[in-house]
Amino acid sequence: MGLLEAIILGIIQGLTEFLPVSSSGHLELAKYILGDNSIPEESLTYTVVLHFATALSTLVIFRKEVFQIIKGLFQFKINDEFLFSLKIVLSMIPAVVIGLAFEKELESFFGGKILFVGAMLLVTAVLLLLADRAKTTNKEVTVVGSIIIGISQAIAMLPGISRSGATISTSVLLGVDRNKAARFSFLMVVPLILGKIAKDLLGGDIHFASEEMVPMGAGFAAAFIAGLVACQWMIALVKKSKLIYFSIYCAIVGVIAITYTFLG
Repeated sequence: MGLLEAIILGIIQGLTEFLPVSSSGHLELAKYILGDNSIPEESLTYTVVLHFATALSTLVIFRKEVFQIIKGLFQFKINDEFLFSLKIVLSMIPAVVIGLAFEKELESFFGGKILFVGAMLLVTAVLLLLADRAKTTNKEVTVVGSIIIGISQAIAMLPGISRSGATISTSVLLGVDRNKAARFSFLMVVPLILGKIAKDLLGGDIHFASEEMVPMGAGFAAAFIAGLVACQWMIALVKKSKLIYFSIYCAIVGVIAITYTFLG
């Protein structure tokens, strides 16, 4: 992978991690268009590295909230901070269980599966359409709701299903305030990404050849900077209930991907 391609993929990841259009799906489409012939494991490794960059951008944007989560976990008393931290932990469980139990199966969906990505983008489009039409409320994420939202996050490990789109849509359909839904969605993924990076590094599953270091670093930096911008932009868009535009976009890209597969 060349330097320019790595930067392009980094920018795509940074923007699409927070916009509800599936970052993993767009990365797979972009790598296919750019002619990346990585095997699924290598393709997934680069995807994980770019996700790590956007996780760091989330930590920067929500540093106060992250501190409150950590603080809440170690207070050992029932208050708002502890309950919010508990909800974040509960939301992680479905993705952790599915990710560990079906790791190899999930890897098989990466690496040029354009037809599958296109189909999943259509699913994302439907979710966003439903969320856009949902009524605006001021409700908080409940304990049960956090688990349901966590299940949607687990499903979103498939390329083409937008993680932010699925979790925000699920939250809104459960009656959660849009702004709170967006913040919960962005915060709940950080521990998972950091945990995934730690697991792969400790397990020796991530290998970087010397010639890959510069492109990886450039892609990482591009994803981090683009993520800082997109995160704040997405929160503003969710407040204004503009999910319909992303629904239309996902539907168009999904149809193009499916059509290209059959005609290409």
